[in-house]
Amino acid sequence: MAWLSWKGPRAGKPAVLALMAAGLITLMASVLLPALELGADALKFCLQISVAVTAVTLFVSALFIRRIIDDRRQIAESEQRFRRAMEDSAIGVAIVGLDGRILQTNPAFAAMLGYSRAEIEALTFFQITHPDDLQIGRETMIALKEGKIDSFHFEKRYLKKDGTPVWAQLAGSVIREDETGKPLYLVSQIEDIDARKQAEARIAEAETRWNFALTSAGQGVWSLDMRKGGTTYSETWVRMLGYDDGELDGDPDRWLTMIHPDDRQIVAEADRAHLDGETAFFEAEFRMRHKDGHWVWILDRGKAIERDREGRLIRAIGSLTDITERKEAEERRKVSAAMLADEKERLRVTLQSIGDAVICTDAANRVTFMNPVAEKLTGIASGEALGKVLGDVYWAVDEETGQRIGLTRSSAADRHHCDQNARAVLIRRDDTRCSIRQMVSPIMNDRDEFCGLVIVFQDFTDARALQRQLAYAAAHDALTGLANRNVLGPEDIVARLGGDEFAVILKSGAPARATVAARCIIEAIRNLGFSWDGRPHSIAASIGLAPIRAGCGEVDEIIARADAACYAAKAAGRGCVSAAPDEVSKDEAAPLPLAAAS
Repeated sequence: MAWLSWKGPRAGKPAVLALMAAGLITLMASVLLPALELGADALKFCLQISVAVTAVTLFVSALFIRRIIDDRRQIAESEQRFRRAMEDSAIGVAIVGLDGRILQTNPAFAAMLGYSRAEIEALTFFQITHPDDLQIGRETMIALKEGKIDSFHFEKRYLKKDGTPVWAQLAGSVIREDETGKPLYLVSQIEDIDARKQAEARIAEAETRWNFALTSAGQGVWSLDMRKGGTTYSETWVRMLGYDDGELDGDPDRWLTMIHPDDRQIVAEADRAHLDGETAFFEAEFRMRHKDGHWVWILDRGKAIERDREGRLIRAIGSLTDITERKEAEERRKVSAAMLADEKERLRVTLQSIGDAVICTDAANRVTFMNPVAEKLTGIASGEALGKVLGDVYWAVDEETGQRIGLTRSSAADRHHCDQNARAVLIRRDDTRCSIRQMVSPIMNDRDEFCGLVIVFQDFTDARALQRQLAYAAAHDALTGLANRNVLGPEDIVARLGGDEFAVILKSGAPARATVAARCIIEAIRNLGFSWDGRPHSIAASIGLAPIRAGCGEVDEIIARADAACYAAKAAGRGCVSAAPDEVSKDEAAPLPLAAAS
């Protein structure tokens, strides 16, 4: 195959043909002249001309033959150099026919796609091109055939032998016939750019994530480059302030004029500190004027990345974040905190002023508050108690059992539960005791988390003493001081009717049990002998029994029957038991007797 077209011989071909034709004519003339019977001089002249033309023809022919030999040698050398360059090239080289057949390729291209040279030269470029990139190849081929272009340069994906796509960059041109300009074939250089494409894809993906993250976070980006004439801002940055993309680019100092007057000093100081190397980066929070006039809170972070030899700033980059919502939330929290502080102070004054003792703890059961009443009842000053475990300040036991009253941590399920105890006893450090009534409530936050306890307690000593007096009076006769619930069952009732007359109600039992109980009472009274004026005395009692059941009349009637039976017992002699007549048949329920004694 001829790799290059040779132009020299073809350009002189008509002249060679003309000289050869002239020589042939001269030769024919030299043969025909003697036959024409010309004169000697004319014949001599014609022969001289013929010899001269023949000599010139031979000389010119020799020159052209030499030129042809030299051109062919140069063509061979050029072809050899081309072949050598093609074979040794680190990038792929392919010669493709106008029908898409791969006429010849080099080892680099075959290796790039995982074929042998023989395998790949048996294919067309359509077979090794990614389906999505076939159109660009077809369009290029059509444009070359129609003479619209002589060279091409584009990127496309090939398919390796195993089907894996690989990105390549093509650069080539069409080889045309010299005389007609007809396209003959294409010569392409193919460079493997798959690694670069993958890197670009990763970078693009990273930039997409980065830009998305910045946009989602409401962050804009700015870049200062003094060589390029100023500052550029990202679309998010300018929209943050109500401007169009590119509207703020240029003047590096324009943003300073948009800062709230009250914040300019802060920004200037932060900028100076960074430029002087006092801080690793620039950071400041300030207000900037929105295009419509309202103020937007901005968090600006930046860093100088290049300086000149004199230390002047050349390049810097940074980001801006809209923190208006955060600043407004902080302001609301400040107001809420101030209101909470006021409310806390009012609560403190209230707790200091109330008559009940109050102790508060945290979640770790350490004392956080004590009012003066609590200080007085516990005997511990508030300053000494704060921060201590509750058990070191407040120790309460049950009055009856003597067991410590535990103050346990509450759960969300019983956050509204209030534990009350009206029989607690507070034991002070000096072991003195104080009867108290306590109420313990959990402190739960809005997330149902336990935060501590509130213990409210009162001095209940006097009230507890009064309760004990009332309980004693209820269980003892006021005149005699005798327990009015002894010598009897737990459900029986004893009462003094007046003078030396007493009544006993036996709530359960049959008449036989009532008689036995009555005799036991008489015996117990007889055993209560005493001395008076040096003389021993004994007491005798008489008991009358009367049944209590439905239909037996009113209380006065029942007592009257029991009293009558008691008189009958007295008449029979001291220490006797007499029962009132029972008008109910034996088949009915057993009576609940009423006993009257004197």
